[in-house]
Amino acid sequence: MDAQLIAFIGVAAGMVAMPGADFAVVVRRALGSRADGVAAALGVAGGLLVHTALAVAGLAALLAAVPVLYRTLEIAGGAYILYLGVQALRSALGPLPASGPERASGPEREEPVTGAGTVRSLRQGFLTNVLNPKAPVLFLSLLPQFVPDGAAVLPRTLLLATIVVVLALVWFPLVALLVDRLGRWLRRPRPARAVEGVSGGALTVLGLTLVTAPLAQ
Repeated sequence: MDAQLIAFIGVAAGMVAMPGADFAVVVRRALGSRADGVAAALGVAGGLLVHTALAVAGLAALLAAVPVLYRTLEIAGGAYILYLGVQALRSALGPLPASGPERASGPEREEPVTGAGTVRSLRQGFLTNVLNPKAPVLFLSLLPQFVPDGAAVLPRTLLLATIVVVLALVWFPLVALLVDRLGRWLRRPRPARAVEGVSGGALTVLGLTLVTAPLAQ
């Protein structure tokens, strides 16, 4: 394995693991159930697959070259992330469940997972990532730096893009499984409300930033 490829793996791992909207959505959905968390994680990886495909195809260059297109996608993505954040904050500020046995007190703590819930989680993970306009531009600027001089550009770029997607397929399901592992405590009403509040606040701030940034330019 060449030195540039090793360096890229380190950079890509840090980029994928960096807390952001993807992380917040996966954590929030994993609070519902393990299946929902993993579905959201797979949705995020699917969004990254789209971004890497765009970068490989060169379409990300068009997004970077046309400010109106970039800003439109930025506002749309910000509005969706803001919507998710407001939903989470409403849940966090809602009334606590009536007192009674803790839902997280035993193996039966998880509610039955419906197909609709899993599909919704998958969709939320996918849209949160794919509507982020910064991702394709980031790939466009990052991938060429790790293509050695004289190397075939397309095969190398495909390899780098595949590495990013594989890292996401490892990292985000691990986050979902860790949240589920801690579910005995995290799913109690007060901790769950705190996590909803933190994730909702993070998503709201990210969404507002994406929505207002183009308007300020």
